[in-house]
Amino acid sequence: MRRRSQHSSLLCPMEKRAGKNQQSRLCLLATLAAFLWVCLLYFHFVVLGGSSVNESVELDRVSAVSMSREAGVIRHSVTDRSPPINVPRESSDSGDVNNFSTQPKHISQPNDDDARQEIFQDTPYVKEISDDSGSSVAELVDGQKSDDTSEQEFPDGSHSSLPQLIDAQKEQANHAEVDVGEARENFPFMRAMRTTENKSDPCGGRYIYVHDLPSRFNEDMLKQCRSLSLWTNMCKFTTNAGLGPPLENVEEGVFSNTGWYATNQFAVDVIFNNRMKQYDCLTRDSSIAAAVFVPFYAGFDIARYLWGYNISTRDAASLDLVDWLTKRPEWGIMGGKDHFLVAGRITWDFRRLSEEETDWGNKLLFLPAAKNMSMLVVESSPWNANDFGIPYPTYFHPAKDADVFAWQDRMRKLDRNWLFCFAGAPRPDNPKSIRGKLIDECKRSKVGKLLECDFGESKCHSPSSIMQMFQSSVFCLQPQGDSYTRRSAFDSMLAGCIPVFFHPGSAYTQYTWHLPKNYSRYSVFIPEDEIRTKNVSIEQRLSEIPPEQVLMMREEVINLIPRLIYADPRSKLETLKDAFDVAVQAVINKVSKLRKDIIEGRSNDNFIEEISWKYDLLEEGEEVGYHEWDPFFSKPKKDGNAASDGSSAEAAKNSWKNEQRQHS
Repeated sequence: MRRRSQHSSLLCPMEKRAGKNQQSRLCLLATLAAFLWVCLLYFHFVVLGGSSVNESVELDRVSAVSMSREAGVIRHSVTDRSPPINVPRESSDSGDVNNFSTQPKHISQPNDDDARQEIFQDTPYVKEISDDSGSSVAELVDGQKSDDTSEQEFPDGSHSSLPQLIDAQKEQANHAEVDVGEARENFPFMRAMRTTENKSDPCGGRYIYVHDLPSRFNEDMLKQCRSLSLWTNMCKFTTNAGLGPPLENVEEGVFSNTGWYATNQFAVDVIFNNRMKQYDCLTRDSSIAAAVFVPFYAGFDIARYLWGYNISTRDAASLDLVDWLTKRPEWGIMGGKDHFLVAGRITWDFRRLSEEETDWGNKLLFLPAAKNMSMLVVESSPWNANDFGIPYPTYFHPAKDADVFAWQDRMRKLDRNWLFCFAGAPRPDNPKSIRGKLIDECKRSKVGKLLECDFGESKCHSPSSIMQMFQSSVFCLQPQGDSYTRRSAFDSMLAGCIPVFFHPGSAYTQYTWHLPKNYSRYSVFIPEDEIRTKNVSIEQRLSEIPPEQVLMMREEVINLIPRLIYADPRSKLETLKDAFDVAVQAVINKVSKLRKDIIEGRSNDNFIEEISWKYDLLEEGEEVGYHEWDPFFSKPKKDGNAASDGSSAEAAKNSWKNEQRQHS
């Protein structure tokens, strides 16, 4: 048997031990490599990742601010008739008509909690949590639960623990909230806005500041009352706080025993101003005012100079007024957008289109400052946004609620023997007028009553004769006058007579503050074209309305009476709101909405002034689009296909000719 050598026997165990040592070294190297990779990953995702979180938050915050501002520019309200809010960002006390800011100074957006939460939700490596106060803060996340006490080293060598990072995020959020609060406070009208929060103050959000104008803008005109009209002695009509001489109830008891006056249809300037003196929420502190009233007798001013005066004379008082107003500190609050004034005439008297001496009226409503103000007129323009229709004055000016209630009850109980009636004169010079056809039908019908006003017939200009006819009729025909509107419409509704309109501009688009949007509740609408070209029978159309519907419509008309009349300025109604109250509250609502839009960054960039008549007809959330009345308000043209501004001015001129005819 062959024996194994000793050398061979010693080598085998050594080779075994050498193999084991080599395997251990490989395991050690693998472990070290893995540890190195872990360290690298830890440094990348935790250390460097912690620094990038702050940068990411800041970048997203800036991005959100930019997005919020951009969104604030494009948001708009389709139901607001106000023109776009285009004003400079810096405010001062200069006379610039657009001198107020749509954005507060030192603003840091986002400007609400929702925007701030959206920033945190969209930020990578950040989770939204809440502290004890309920404020939203950010917690760093790296895929595993973080050690609250661990310290992070940043590339710049600084150190910060996780609680410090959370505190920093909370501090940034709190700074954003503080900046927003400070920004809101920087709006000069915020003190006025806060009055609405005081529930113990009955005037909160209703204060009116009245400018103390030099007497040349109002009272001096009354002292020169004989110059207010070429053909009418206005002195008697400016008595009794603008109501005119009292009317005696002598002709078959047509009137009440008190509260009736021979009021001139153009006397709203002085009536409104005297009613304002009785307003229960006047203030001498303009900083809390919901709106600012300018007691300028604009209607009386232009009435003095419409005939035989050059344009410099016609414009003088308007330019003087604007110069005075824009130098006042109250103007600088909103650049005049919180100011309003009243003119008891139609808007066309204040919209002269050129500098030609032969052109009609003055240019008050085309002045840049006046475009910022709200002007209340008895007839507004469907194509402009700075005027608003208010009712013509009637003959009834009650001193207390009981007078109104008694009158309403009386109108409900009257026997009405005539199906329809019309008081007016033909317009032979106007080929589009339907008055001639209405007069002819009244003459032919056995159920129609006519009171012709041409050729100086005195009964047509007698308040008692007019009111007696209206009180004895179920329907009262109200075609266009020399312009869109007529005082007669309000006299007829005061008598409980259901008005029949033939053009939407005669009431529906004019008096949106005072009349319901649903015009079928209180009136009948027959388009002019049906009378002009289709020879529609008015008697037949009105006879087809069911008796029960007629009763409901009449009741609606009678219920509207308080808001269509001007109460006696020397007293005050207890609970009822008259035409003055409705108009003032509408102005306050308009200014308040504008202020809220400014605070919230909303603008009205999509507003189209040429179709401004549509905006007040919109329901909540409804957008401007095609309307069935578009043909009635087509853009003015010079080719004669549509009523132009020039023809409107001609209508205003004809109105004066009609006044001359009445008093000749």
